[in-house]
Amino acid sequence: MEKKAVVVLSGGLDSTTCMGIAQERGYALYPLTFHYGQRHDREVEQAKKVAAHYKVKEHRVVDIGFLNQIGGSALTDTALDVPTEGTEGEIPVTYVPARNMIFLSLASAYAETIGAEAVYIGVSAVDYSGYPDCRPEFIRSMEQTVNLATKAGVTGQPIRLEAPLIHWTKARTIKEGLRLGVPYHLTTSCYQGGEAACGECDSCRLRLKGFKEAGAEDPIPYVNRG
Repeated sequence: MEKKAVVVLSGGLDSTTCMGIAQERGYALYPLTFHYGQRHDREVEQAKKVAAHYKVKEHRVVDIGFLNQIGGSALTDTALDVPTEGTEGEIPVTYVPARNMIFLSLASAYAETIGAEAVYIGVSAVDYSGYPDCRPEFIRSMEQTVNLATKAGVTGQPIRLEAPLIHWTKARTIKEGLRLGVPYHLTTSCYQGGEAACGECDSCRLRLKGFKEAGAEDPIPYVNRG
């Protein structure tokens, strides 16, 4: 019987690495991409290219654009500027309130519907921006909640929330992705969403640092590589 995994696919480096990891583990991939009211569509378009690269049976792009009505984040509210300097020790303004909780709730519902045993999400608690919903304690708690709240969970077919990058540095993630042949040239990480990545936002800087430490060249174009 085919084993299935839902992958929360943003079109970024980490979620695309999860595609490669889940594929190597023998899963049929069912990527799920969210249009949540983010300030640009580029990551959704790149997610479509990544899904096509992996020749998936089905790639769903789900519109949940209400998060831009809530606001509170520079990624959903264009009145807020994306910071280009670090915010050490603070939760940055690019944090989107409850985003991963919402994503994992919907991904788990989709997993239950198609009979998938796992949901993959590319969060890391090491090289990250300080978001509370990227921590291992959140993933563990959310998995417990999912299996208390679903038919699959209460009938002995629990859904596992897999976060394989959770304890990895960006460099280790990239090295693993390169080993797996992950198509990093199709990904985007920039918060600004330009045709060339800005190289200045927190996400770009973490990505560039990771490639440098991995001893590899980032294949996407940048306005400023730093």
